[in-house]
Amino acid sequence: AKDRPEQDFLGIEVHSPGVGACLASAHEEGLSNLRVMCHDAVEVLHKMIPDNSLRMVQLFFPDPWHKARHNKRRIVQVPFAELVKSKLQLGGVFHMATDWEPYAEHMLEVMSSIDGYKNLSESNDYVPRPASRPVTKFEQRGHRLGHGVWDLMFERVK
Repeated sequence: AKDRPEQDFLGIEVHSPGVGACLASAHEEGLSNLRVMCHDAVEVLHKMIPDNSLRMVQLFFPDPWHKARHNKRRIVQVPFAELVKSKLQLGGVFHMATDWEPYAEHMLEVMSSIDGYKNLSESNDYVPRPASRPVTKFEQRGHRLGHGVWDLMFERVK
């Protein structure tokens, strides 16, 4: 939001301390193009965001639900990816990032299975970290733990 004052941003987060930290940072920076909601992103997309209205959806470091029995709780599943696609304008991009390699592989599998998305990676897997993506505390922690970071970008083409 700081680097693109001409664009509007909406942040959605269920974890209230994360919302508070984001709002405090936005206030310090004097940002007027950022709105933040403490709510479930799926519900917000379903009920508050018109179809074909977004240029980009960014999902950075969602909970990877490490245990196999909890994998079904991961937000990146086919129904969610289809929902995001319906909200993106044609040519809009769904950008995801994770520091958990099995989740990156899962994201790639899910996104590659959906008609109407095009992987923006030249190698059809992961893209280099775009300069536009802020470094998050989760990314910093992942680097400290020796984790890699995987960025995926898929364009809505249908």
